[in-house]
Amino acid sequence: MAHGPQIALLPSRAAGRVGAAFAIGMHALVGAVLVTYEPARSALLNAAPIMVSLITPARPDAKLETPPKPKPVVKPQPKPPEPLIIAPVEAPSPSPILVAPPPPRPEPAPVAAAPEAAISAPIFAADYLDNPPPAYPAMSRRVGEQGRVVLRVLVNPKGRADEVEIRASSGHFRLDDAARETVRRWRFVPAKRGDQPVPAWVLIPISFSLEG
Repeated sequence: MAHGPQIALLPSRAAGRVGAAFAIGMHALVGAVLVTYEPARSALLNAAPIMVSLITPARPDAKLETPPKPKPVVKPQPKPPEPLIIAPVEAPSPSPILVAPPPPRPEPAPVAAAPEAAISAPIFAADYLDNPPPAYPAMSRRVGEQGRVVLRVLVNPKGRADEVEIRASSGHFRLDDAARETVRRWRFVPAKRGDQPVPAWVLIPISFSLEG
């Protein structure tokens, strides 16, 4: 069985190297022809230099880098509108209704207070009290002093004189003192309100006379 020509399949990396060598050889051959040809050499010398850079083929096993994701643009949130404060509207108050005040109540008639019992005056001239008259001062008798003394006496419920005052003087201090000291020792029937003894004032007149 006849076999056709067999073509050996080179790996991709080896094929790349052979292609590159072949391209370099062709460029070198063309460059040699151009250098030997005078017009072409002049044109090459006058021409602007051409920069050639080799591009390295990407490796098949190199990982593709994903481009960074663009950052989301944050839009400023609009501020919520401020709430409107509405003052409460007061309803007009109804017109006041005038009400007549009630008539005043009749005041009760004052109750007449029971009359207080009358107070009897103290007694000082009763015979059974045995109240002696004041002694006539010897000096007043010698010089002829005479007069009438009125004493104001406060009699307590026990019938004794608590206070003795001169209501009207005789005009002679010796006669006034003699009357006052004598009455201070007297006994009295106290004043009474009903059957109850009460303190009371009484006026006592005493006369000093040299006649008789």
